[in-house]
Amino acid sequence: MKRNQKFPSKEFLDRVFLADLHLHSKYSRASSKLMEIPSIAKMGKIKGLDLIGTGDFTHPLYLKELKEVLEYSSEKELYYCREFPEGPYFILTAEVSLIFSKGKLNNRRMHLILTAPSFEIVEEINLYLSKLGNLLADGRPTFGISAERFTLDLLKISEKVLIIPAHAWTPWYSVFGAFSGFDSLEEAFGEATPFIYAIETGLSSDPEMNWRISWLDSVALVSNSDAHSPSNLGREATAFFKPLSYQNVYEAIKTNQIAFTIEFYPEEGKYHYDGHRSCKICLSPKETKELGYRCPKCGGSLTIGVLHRVENLADRPENFCPENKPLSVHLVPLREILAECFEIKNSKSLEKIYFQLISSVETEFNLLLKEDLLTLEKKLPFKVWEAIKRVREGEVFVKPGYDGEYGVVKIWGTPNSEENRFFKQKSLFS
Repeated sequence: MKRNQKFPSKEFLDRVFLADLHLHSKYSRASSKLMEIPSIAKMGKIKGLDLIGTGDFTHPLYLKELKEVLEYSSEKELYYCREFPEGPYFILTAEVSLIFSKGKLNNRRMHLILTAPSFEIVEEINLYLSKLGNLLADGRPTFGISAERFTLDLLKISEKVLIIPAHAWTPWYSVFGAFSGFDSLEEAFGEATPFIYAIETGLSSDPEMNWRISWLDSVALVSNSDAHSPSNLGREATAFFKPLSYQNVYEAIKTNQIAFTIEFYPEEGKYHYDGHRSCKICLSPKETKELGYRCPKCGGSLTIGVLHRVENLADRPENFCPENKPLSVHLVPLREILAECFEIKNSKSLEKIYFQLISSVETEFNLLLKEDLLTLEKKLPFKVWEAIKRVREGEVFVKPGYDGEYGVVKIWGTPNSEENRFFKQKSLFS
């Protein structure tokens, strides 16, 4: 399958900054203890990020830490870590979980990303949230309030707060999820819909998939890592046109003026296809329909994936490309590339090679995205250089993820065994 996309030029890249707005701190469940600002700043710099979300500003203990380690830039309405005054900068962000009843379903579940311009606004938000639930319970707190009411209440605190539906298509806890989501933004947010300026596409979908839905044309499509460990920072990201400031991020999202997004191959996301993980069953939407939505092994219910859900709501054909949409750049994280190049599974050995290569090119995004291939050829082992070239040209093989199981991306060849029958070659840039 071919997708004709242009890779961003060096001149274009000089006009943008890279942001990852959605991640979690050490106070969120299943997060690394290293997810604290100094470690995040250090890894963000290595990755080549210019702006990073703090994550979890709703947690009182983490908020106390944020105030101790971050310095405010009044010019940018952003923060920087005192240990890294040269950047990257930080934007105050959090994710909340809402569980509420609306319409025919009594168990609507949605995650929302929040951004705020200052600690003062965060304090007001947290005071409001503390009346809804226990902020100490988790870095991503849960509240029993509708998305409509929640959004309208936050905007009363500050019009500069952004509310963005997180990983919008995943089966659970998302605005369009198969098991608890809605069929439109209006259905989900009611009177608050005009204030939802963007959705996060998530690891299992990309902008191309979302372009198939005409009523999403009016909202910005942003991508973020949702990282729970430093190494996953920037695995997806959003490029904004300079200058770097809170106001500029706010306006770009509000007016749908994103420069481009950096994407996982959506097949690698763990909910791209349908399936039943305990039975190792992975199915395309067509196969699921033919099987009557039941697992062919155990007869149980299947987890309906993101591709299936997009197809159900799509009003445009596959590969439809609206005019004047931002680029969508699909990359493979450097650690995955190195693991395949050197056939390494040991994390310590992989980290050693990773940092050796980064030292020659400054940042991971310099290597994956920015540096000229002729320049990289002089700095990298040939197999790594060839891998980077293939990734930039989209010449990779992908096996879809399903039911919580990540997919697999391979750069060299693909097994022909029945177990790997789903691998497909992709060419994104031509």
